[in-house]
Amino acid sequence: MFVDVIQNTEEWFNLRLKKATSSHFGEIMANEGKAFGEPAKKYAQRVALEYVTGERDERSGFRNSYMDDGIELEPIAINLYEIETFNSVKNGGFNIQDSKHSILLGDSPDGNVGESGCIEVKSVIPNTQWARLKRGGIDNSYKWQIHGHIWIGKKEWCDFISYCPEMPEEKRLYICRVYKDEDIIERMESRMNDFKELVLSDIKILQNE
Repeated sequence: MFVDVIQNTEEWFNLRLKKATSSHFGEIMANEGKAFGEPAKKYAQRVALEYVTGERDERSGFRNSYMDDGIELEPIAINLYEIETFNSVKNGGFNIQDSKHSILLGDSPDGNVGESGCIEVKSVIPNTQWARLKRGGIDNSYKWQIHGHIWIGKKEWCDFISYCPEMPEEKRLYICRVYKDEDIIERMESRMNDFKELVLSDIKILQNE
């Protein structure tokens, strides 16, 4: 289900409540095939606490100056992307997984491109942009978030956009298209089902069951 809501608004934060969101899929998919690591366990506890209390944990949200800069630079990066690709970017909104499971998954891309595409934007420092230009592809740390956009948002592809205003003009924008991969989605679905069970077990602890 798609909800046309603006990121970082009160409505957007409320939609994220009680859901495991794609920005944390990397933590959940770590150690795939093995027991969940500490980051995934802590995130499960956070989701469980939101589920029981109905309130988000304000102290768990980490922000720094780079993240604030990213929010300010994102519209510039999207505008440059539209100019370079001739794509029209619409609001990313918030996607909620269609599921009968009591623990739901949520996803919020940085924009939608038509019916089949979406984007994920990262504003970075020069050293990071240099590394991406030399290596190509996408950072492994964003792999699961990007495929989460494709899976939960029911897309065919996602354009990963890396923007660095300090670089020479022709190197400020880096774009890498990631296509839907059924094998990756099957692996994610299996792992997320296990994660949902982990959250439910934490909920039982909080409810003294």
